[in-house]
Amino acid sequence: MTLRNVNNHDIVSAVDLGCQTMSRVFNPDDNNIPYFGSEVLPNPKLFFSDRHSESHIPGRHLNALLTAKNIFGVDIEDSVINKHQKAAFFSFSGTLPFPLNRDRIDGELVNFNEHNFREGFHALYALIRYRNSNQAMDILEDCIEKIFELWDSKNGWNYGDIQKNFNLNIYPADHTFIEGLGRSIGPLVKIYDHTKFEPAIKLSRILVEKSINEFFNENGTYDIKTFGTHTHSTTCVMSGIAQYADLLQDHLLFDRVKKFYDNGLWEIRDYIGWVIENSGEDSEPDRGECNNTGDIIETALLLAKNGYPDYYEDAERIIRCHLLPSQLRDNSFIPENSDNLEEDGYKNIAYRHLGAFGFPAPYGHWPVDQILDSNLSLNSKKSADRISFNMDIVGGVIGSLCEVTKHVLIEEDNLYKINLFFNLPIKNKNIGIKFNETGNETELKIINPKNIMLRIPSWAQKFPIEINGDVNYEMIDGYIKIYGLKTNQKIGIKFQLPNRKIVLNHRKRDIKVNLIGDNIISMENFDSELTFFPKI
Repeated sequence: MTLRNVNNHDIVSAVDLGCQTMSRVFNPDDNNIPYFGSEVLPNPKLFFSDRHSESHIPGRHLNALLTAKNIFGVDIEDSVINKHQKAAFFSFSGTLPFPLNRDRIDGELVNFNEHNFREGFHALYALIRYRNSNQAMDILEDCIEKIFELWDSKNGWNYGDIQKNFNLNIYPADHTFIEGLGRSIGPLVKIYDHTKFEPAIKLSRILVEKSINEFFNENGTYDIKTFGTHTHSTTCVMSGIAQYADLLQDHLLFDRVKKFYDNGLWEIRDYIGWVIENSGEDSEPDRGECNNTGDIIETALLLAKNGYPDYYEDAERIIRCHLLPSQLRDNSFIPENSDNLEEDGYKNIAYRHLGAFGFPAPYGHWPVDQILDSNLSLNSKKSADRISFNMDIVGGVIGSLCEVTKHVLIEEDNLYKINLFFNLPIKNKNIGIKFNETGNETELKIINPKNIMLRIPSWAQKFPIEINGDVNYEMIDGYIKIYGLKTNQKIGIKFQLPNRKIVLNHRKRDIKVNLIGDNIISMENFDSELTFFPKI
């Protein structure tokens, strides 16, 4: 089955649909705490996690929802934000001001999982920035103070004190630094950038230094033993370091990020930005995770902005070829449970999942090696035997897509720089921009005249470029520079879309792909179901 309504170009509708998903995740039988766990096949349900429900989901969703509302003007009901806010504050209300989780729905906040600090800080950042929340700021101050009391860069956590003095379970206690507190760099940078709260930048500096000194080495290699197998942690730390480098304009640090991006990252990603969900030897070879892809895009955008513009091409390809197509926009394959079921987690599963992101293969929602087992128990950890869209992922991806819109057009004093070919959610008062679906035709209306730089992909530069309008232009470093513009002037720019053939090299198989430009027209799918593209 090839899915209907697969999207490869419309960021605005993807964000809107994802925000709807995040508005439907609450469990009314659990004080409207949002669900974490998801399964759409073989046993459709949403369910509680003793690791990542209140401690994880509110942060992902508040960051995405409030940022989307700010950038896109998405209409989000106050009740949705209030429910996520209540759950986030609840998670910080235990014996330590950390994002804690219950061990069961009617239990106490007894599980401490350092993996969730990133999400906790995302919740606080969003509430401080977009809601002016004094309560979030107070929690932030207490949280960072306690981190400095109970953790240091050399020795890690004082788990003995945490267990003895605060009656918490360390769950689990085998994270690497990258899978734990190191994940927090990105939101800490955002917090400092908005608040100038010094402890936030102090902690992020310590985390960056440890990351660079012990993990992201000068050779840019990926060591599974030191990084850990949870690849989203690797990609989000990479993205966090890039955000820190951008804030401080530290180009030596950007060089270190670039080294890893160009080398070690390719141990876990492919040419269209798919990233294996778990890098362990026994992991399914085609099961990815969209969070990871979003982190790669955010890193590419910051590298491109800070001296390496070629990375915009990687970001564009990833968005068109993998991230947008991976959104669940056709839910017709998800069976609905009986309306008579009492548990909310079994109700309206297809509807509540519409707009979600999950664990796709490059070719579809169902990796070819994945054999579904309908006899799994509700709490089974064998994610390989089910198709799922865990509810944290939609928040991560929508957050990444919001960052993309900031780079489509970068406006400077005497220049409009057009880097990506996606239509903007809100009209710019100085220049009108419209792209076609394949991204190779641009219509411009000049309201406030400035020079224009428009990126031309490397694969299009050897073909003729059509420019309609009385303008002067020249090619400079992969961009076409247009000057001599007048008020209300209209310009059309078109570059060619060559047929391209690429091969994705995965652990178990090579995957052939046909493209025109950066748009996939067909892909090998090995007779898998729920595929995004026509079969080669």
